Amino acid sequence: MSSGPVRLVVLMGVTGCGKSTVGRALAASLRWDFLEGDAFHTPMALSKMVRGEGLVDADRIPWLHRLADEIQVRVSTGRPSVLACSALKESYRTILRAACPDLLFVHLAGDAERLSERLSRRTGHFADERLLPSQFAALEPCDEALKLDAFRPVEALVAAVEERLALSPAAPAAASERSPAG
Repeated sequence: MSSGPVRLVVLMGVTGCGKSTVGRALAASLRWDFLEGDAFHTPMALSKMVRGEGLVDADRIPWLHRLADEIQVRVSTGRPSVLACSALKESYRTILRAACPDLLFVHLAGDAERLSERLSRRTGHFADERLLPSQFAALEPCDEALKLDAFRPVEALVAAVEERLALSPAAPAAASERSPAG
């Protein structure tokens, strides 16, 4: 385990805000691991989202516990990581914080109309604009989060997070990614 604090960043927000895109870019820049939160969903939860059905607490709570377990592994092995996870409610963030109280939440925020337009152009992803209403309904403010405009260029978003972390892009750890569930 490293002698310094383990760093974990959670990119949060509704579908289409850029969590995975920014997360991959940030992890690559920092040379940290990237964790795709969607890879931890059950096939049943993924099927619901493909049908445009929003997830409810009963779907999300077990998923968040799987993510918290993975965060604990990262902490215990000293592997800095970036996690893409909607973390819409404070109770969800509490589950994640229990695994690592030192998480940095970064809220990629955007308005529903522009996000819906972005989602209508997205290909190859199970989540589409039909999920936005339920996600916005569940979204609770995160006062401690670094709140960034989801429509800024990816490079600017990465730089803002790096500035907040006060780390150089040459931070330790090799980048890797857990592949999405099938």
